[in-house]
Amino acid sequence: MQVLSIEPGTAEEVPAEEAAEELFDLAIDVEPYLPDSVVPIWVFLQDFPVLLVVLMLILGYLVGKGLQWIFRTVLTQAAKRTRTDLDDMVIDYFTAPLLQTAVILALVAAEKAFGFSPPVDWFLVRLLFTLLIFFWARAWFKATTLVIAALSGVNTKFKIFQPRTRPLFEMSIKVVLLSVFIWLFMALWGIDGTAWLASAGVIGIAVGFAAKDTLANLISGVSIIADAPYKIGDYIILDTGERGVVTELGMRSTRLLTRDDVEISIPNAVMGNAKITNESGGPAIEHRIRIPIGVAYGTAPAKVVEVLEKIALDNAMILDYPPPRVRMRAFGESSIDFELLGWIHMPEQKGLARHQLLMEIEEGFRKAAIRIPFPQRDVHLNPREELPKPNG
Repeated sequence: MQVLSIEPGTAEEVPAEEAAEELFDLAIDVEPYLPDSVVPIWVFLQDFPVLLVVLMLILGYLVGKGLQWIFRTVLTQAAKRTRTDLDDMVIDYFTAPLLQTAVILALVAAEKAFGFSPPVDWFLVRLLFTLLIFFWARAWFKATTLVIAALSGVNTKFKIFQPRTRPLFEMSIKVVLLSVFIWLFMALWGIDGTAWLASAGVIGIAVGFAAKDTLANLISGVSIIADAPYKIGDYIILDTGERGVVTELGMRSTRLLTRDDVEISIPNAVMGNAKITNESGGPAIEHRIRIPIGVAYGTAPAKVVEVLEKIALDNAMILDYPPPRVRMRAFGESSIDFELLGWIHMPEQKGLARHQLLMEIEEGFRKAAIRIPFPQRDVHLNPREELPKPNG
């Protein structure tokens, strides 16, 4: 868009408002479209701008409500064929800006009655349309986020929509929508986007150096989503000791809900370089726990196996299938080493399950007269060995 002529001195400056009008003709003159019987009333009301604005607000509100009712009625009838409430929520988001659109258009039409100077009129009209762009942008952002969340949360024929790919789709669609609405905003205000694009390269280099950590997190976020070492709902353990359920997988950070009901946010750059143990990974969500236990020498191994298996089968947290097992592992220095293996529903139940099993094992061993030894050492002293004499 050319605002100034190339040759100085002979240049004839083109006002920015005229350049913007080439893209957006925002002049709303309702008088030519009014019936002949209504034109005198419209001309009369222009002498009372405040009254005209109030009446146009009421008219715009009624028209907007009417449009909402019509569109919601028609779309709701079509949405009754589906079994989900998702379409009803999307209809609410998309039809909500109809009311604001009718009110803003009514204000733009009534604004002419105040007789503002051209610069003020130009500014006010574009300010009102900027609000209109904001309302529609908010509706589109909410609707797309809701649709992607629903598609990634249920089993649909679109296999590409999964909980782990949800953040990637959300960010991509939001970037596209944001770009479109920014372009509309710039075109509305007569801003030449070419100069902004030309300077974006230089600004991008400066931002790249200044925000290298943020960019590293963004790149790592894309890698995590593509590689999928974990997904939302998985119970993971980091090599630094943090553990918890993944509650949010964003482009900048990953959020974990710990067993203390504390949510921690870890940058994706750290997650990308960390060793992660995904205890929810594999074909099933069930988790196996191991309870090592040692008994004194002289105890019948079959008796130990019988007591431990009975304890595991009677415990409500241990699954019946796969069945719990007891394995004899080694002859230790002070004990015969066994290991009790059982499966639980969720990895986060591991601490409570171990507590219950250890308490029940201690009680069961006491009733069965099975002794848990402690490390023993025999120290032999030779009384005839002479101690070294001190010098001097």
